[in-house]
Amino acid sequence: MAPLQGITGSQLSTGRWAFAFSLVTSLFFTWGFAYGLLDVLNAHFQTIFGITKTQSTLLQLAYFGAYLVFAPFASIFMRKKGYKAGIHLGLTLYSLGAIFFWPSAKYQKYGGFVGCTFVIGCGLACLEVAANSYITVLGTPKYAAVRLNFSQAFQGVASFTGPLIASRWFFTGANATKLDTVQWVYLAVAGLGVVLNVMFYFCHLPEITEEALAEEIHEVGINNDQESFWKQYRCLFGFVAQTTYVGAQVGVASFVVNFLVDQGVGIDHPKASNMFSYCQITFTVGRFVGVVILKYVDPALVLSLYAFCCSLFCLLVAELKGWGGVGCLYALFFFESICYPCIFTLATKNLGRHTKKGSGLIVMGVGGGAWYPPAQGGLADRAYTRRSYLVPLSGYLMMLIYAVGLVIDQATKDGFRFRNVDELVEKRAIASEMGLAKPMDPEKTRSSSHEDVKEKSSSEYIDVA
Repeated sequence: MAPLQGITGSQLSTGRWAFAFSLVTSLFFTWGFAYGLLDVLNAHFQTIFGITKTQSTLLQLAYFGAYLVFAPFASIFMRKKGYKAGIHLGLTLYSLGAIFFWPSAKYQKYGGFVGCTFVIGCGLACLEVAANSYITVLGTPKYAAVRLNFSQAFQGVASFTGPLIASRWFFTGANATKLDTVQWVYLAVAGLGVVLNVMFYFCHLPEITEEALAEEIHEVGINNDQESFWKQYRCLFGFVAQTTYVGAQVGVASFVVNFLVDQGVGIDHPKASNMFSYCQITFTVGRFVGVVILKYVDPALVLSLYAFCCSLFCLLVAELKGWGGVGCLYALFFFESICYPCIFTLATKNLGRHTKKGSGLIVMGVGGGAWYPPAQGGLADRAYTRRSYLVPLSGYLMMLIYAVGLVIDQATKDGFRFRNVDELVEKRAIASEMGLAKPMDPEKTRSSSHEDVKEKSSSEYIDVA
């Protein structure tokens, strides 16, 4: 099969770059909205179906388990068809899963909700593999974390609108014991997926390929991708960090409503749902603040600081009673904000011909959200909800180890740095001074990239999108 034809993000004109960036960023709103509703439905279904906290986490198991199960199939599809086709597949599954919430609500079948949530998760797995990877490589590596944090900030905007909608229609009056409003909300979600699918069909999305990315780093003497993918330790350990972090993040969010109600400070379910929205707003504000910080400070260093703060405040949430624990919960949401995008961009940095495979692996790490909530729910059923926050603490500690390890690795190889630097520009300047490289020519890059991919198996290059 002939390789996909494409370029690197740095070769796009400003207009084409802005258009592609805006279009793909719109996708982040879709899974942010679905994720925001998921955590509130968790508590709502406990009331409607009379299930335990552990049983209610089947929603999280279905949603995040879909990432682990479906991401490999999505990568095979996008290897052959490219980013745009993967986005269409993801939006189609997203809409199908949402539309079948209607019969599940009508017949009040909890198993139906779990199944629909799995289908939605499969669609979002496709979208995350495509969108996170695309935004990361859509420009200079120096600002990869900045771009992804900015795009994912709109996921945060959607995440807090979901709980706000839930507090207005799910938990008030007669709706507190009914599922009628759930039908209409997810019908609107399905409609949003259809609209986005149509938009992407009529819009041109530039294809960014691995062979062009590989040529870009080879020109400055970075040849890490010449080794086997299984020797890309930055990526492999990044998968472990992403798995444990996402598990921790999902566990924290899954039990916010229960935590707030159980604190004994006069918070009922509607108020707790509203306060959860404020937690998500805090998270979103943290993302925008992170965009500014990451523009100037090294991403590995920022991730180390934020991982330490997440660990500290998670421990305090588990130990402090009353409003002290509530305040630490808000701080925890703030410091969670930049973690996922930073792990993703750091783990997929300079992977060259392994970029798409690495991106798929890191997105599979989202599957960590499937097993942390049941573990936390089991502890919450046997002790206080507050004590169950010791479970996500383990995830934050693993992320901290990964981040500190990256800082040490960078300091060992290139010296300690506080400021964010453009590694490709620096190495290109050094190579030019030594007469080892010439400034990149876009046309030459595209030509040589396609010749290079003929010499190697195209399946190595066109892998997980």
